[in-house]
Amino acid sequence: LQVPCVLSQPMAGSESRRFTNKHSKKALKASLTLGILLGMFFVAWLPFFITNMTQAACGCVPAGFFDVLTWLGYCNSTMNPIIYPLFMRDFKRAMGKFLPCCRRSVQPRPSAISLSMRNSHSAARAATSLKNVL
Repeated sequence: LQVPCVLSQPMAGSESRRFTNKHSKKALKASLTLGILLGMFFVAWLPFFITNMTQAACGCVPAGFFDVLTWLGYCNSTMNPIIYPLFMRDFKRAMGKFLPCCRRSVQPRPSAISLSMRNSHSAARAATSLKNVL
């Protein structure tokens, strides 16, 4: 079996570079965010896991030290909601919808219902049926 190969027209030089540059910036930002999240995870939880294995092997770890390392791991969990909004625009937008302190005073976006009615040919019929439902 041979699969037909569809040749697409090559993009213009500047458009191709702009497309590549935009995606490389996004990939770099995603890599940076992932690196920070994983780095913080290992810094916070690796001492706990090593101490936990040491405690299981010899039982020589003081309880207070073990508690401090446990709380260090818990602090990592509290840092994630701070790190995500700093580096991820989509996360900021999603949280802005739910937290009143993060809302901006911009024009409201049209709802999904109004967008679908705007794109459909039966907008008048859909609007009257929507009024009956509400």
